Amino acid sequence: MNRIAASTVSATKIYGKDDGAVYALRDVSVEFESGKFTAIMGPSGSGKSTLMHCVAGLDELTEGKAMIDGVDLSELKDKELTKLRREKVGFIFQSFNLVPTLSAEENIRLPLMLGGVKGNEGWIQTVIDTVRLRDRLTHRPSELSGGQQQRVAVARAMASEPRIIFADEPTGNVDSTTGNEILHFMRTAVTELGQTIVMVTHDPVAASYADRIIFLADGKIVAEMTEPTPEKVLDRMKSLGS
Repeated sequence: MNRIAASTVSATKIYGKDDGAVYALRDVSVEFESGKFTAIMGPSGSGKSTLMHCVAGLDELTEGKAMIDGVDLSELKDKELTKLRREKVGFIFQSFNLVPTLSAEENIRLPLMLGGVKGNEGWIQTVIDTVRLRDRLTHRPSELSGGQQQRVAVARAMASEPRIIFADEPTGNVDSTTGNEILHFMRTAVTELGQTIVMVTHDPVAASYADRIIFLADGKIVAEMTEPTPEKVLDRMKSLGS
């Protein structure tokens, strides 16, 4: 297995043209190691969500390369890119994105069903137990709390054994107790199940669950931190002017 789950080389993203051109990313080269939890932080407008979307294949770079498991995303046709995202990438969004008419278990299995595959049943059961949803599998999203819904979303992202999971402000829509529970699940997924997670967040407490933090400002990586604590993260963010 590739030691590097995803990476960029000289990633540049420009919105608009000529005088109206806005650089969202400027020559960003970064690697996301397998089996690690990485947080991306930075002031509003620093390019953190753009970086994640481009690495995940949800948006195209203007220049440079984005790779997942060694595959250059720019060389893939739309169909191939869709297949790669379905098979190798998991997504956790702030808004859960669950299908209201499906049960929790059906929502968890949805990416596999869409791909026409059954998946690894032993792994799926392990994921369900890890996020403690065994007694909620028949419930629809409307019958679940916000925290339970986000746990379903985390389980869904993990169900297909993806090479990498991208989480965009995963605790943004839940209270702090539930948020810490979600982060604990994500940390467990990395530590005990060997998952790879890249998370965009503005929350120093959320970021402190990661192994490593990348700080962006004005579309560039300006700092990195390992073994973060909320206090260290807050100090660094203050120095970036967020």
